[in-house]
Amino acid sequence: MGLQAGGFFLFYVIVCPVAGLGAGIALPTQSLLFPAMIDTITKHLGTQADSLLNHKCKTIAKERLHLPGGDWVNRIFAPSDRNNRVLNNLDWMFNTGRLAGTGYLSILPVDQGIEHSAGASFAKNPDYFDSENIVKLALEGGCNAVASTFGVLGSVARKYAHQIPFLVKINHNQLLTYPNVFDEIAYGTVKQAYNMGAAAIGATIYFGSPESNRQITEVANAFAEAHEYGMATVLWCYLRNPAFKKDKDYHVSADLTGQANHLGVTIQADIIKQKIPENNGGYIALQMGDSSYGKIDKRVYTELTSDHPIDLCRYQVANCYMGRAGLINSGGASGAHDFEEAVATAVINKRAGGMGLISGRKAFQRPLADGIKLLNAVQDVYLCKEVTVA
Repeated sequence: MGLQAGGFFLFYVIVCPVAGLGAGIALPTQSLLFPAMIDTITKHLGTQADSLLNHKCKTIAKERLHLPGGDWVNRIFAPSDRNNRVLNNLDWMFNTGRLAGTGYLSILPVDQGIEHSAGASFAKNPDYFDSENIVKLALEGGCNAVASTFGVLGSVARKYAHQIPFLVKINHNQLLTYPNVFDEIAYGTVKQAYNMGAAAIGATIYFGSPESNRQITEVANAFAEAHEYGMATVLWCYLRNPAFKKDKDYHVSADLTGQANHLGVTIQADIIKQKIPENNGGYIALQMGDSSYGKIDKRVYTELTSDHPIDLCRYQVANCYMGRAGLINSGGASGAHDFEEAVATAVINKRAGGMGLISGRKAFQRPLADGIKLLNAVQDVYLCKEVTVA
């Protein structure tokens, strides 16, 4: 088997004896496949390269974390109360796509047709009004799983559910109510996802919203049922409250998102999806004046975090039981610097001790070939040995 790199074909053969015979299997090594991977990553990072690639974390030491690896399912979940079918589906996810066997995840999420409206999401690339193209992008992009709605995944389940793990998003916000409201409601049942052949279910909770108590109860019950059926669980731990916007947008503060993560693992999410932190001090900002909000210890800001993005993200990992539940960060909205932003987010997540990236709009709001390149650029960060945990 030949693999082309830089105009040359590289061959690497391992001889495996089978029943006394030698069988040649062509397996490219990482160094042969990606000789200049770190150079490409450095180029994408631009002026951030030194800060992100050479940062040393002096807050929560990496030795205290449960870091991703090829043995992650056995090491972390075998001692847990998850049944063997859950372990099988987690193992399937971790052994699919370009990141198979690494302990890292690259997931394509496309539920924006409901969450952000189909027109706003797919006008840039109308091909993705067709549900099959969503699954094709995940497959051809080398993803570990594809996350989408009951409708999208159900429409092509018999063709693809055995080829790539399906992550069925069971609840959504919708934007036709006038005026718009923000509330995650169920769009189907856990049993439907199971019958579809899904490996996992996903859900969103708007922590901090007036509806959050109801959502916590609904999702906790759904996750318990999913585990009974043998499916893994992924929680979108998002914050939603107008009060969180003050001098900064504290919906993306490390302290508040960290606590959302901690609530998420409490209801037994196997994997947490969270936005990358952009600031800190949400609790402090909300306690100003006559207000009293939550509880916090100042050591969160003086010892457990700094203002560096990797340290802020590490606090998110710490709140996921020090990595016993994997943290995947979202890739964010599509814009003029998608490749640079996606690679930077992946570097921050990996070096913080996170488990991967779940990137949708940056990938599907462009032609298929370019979407694949973006997904591969993110995956390259997790394949690159030079990008280490800080």
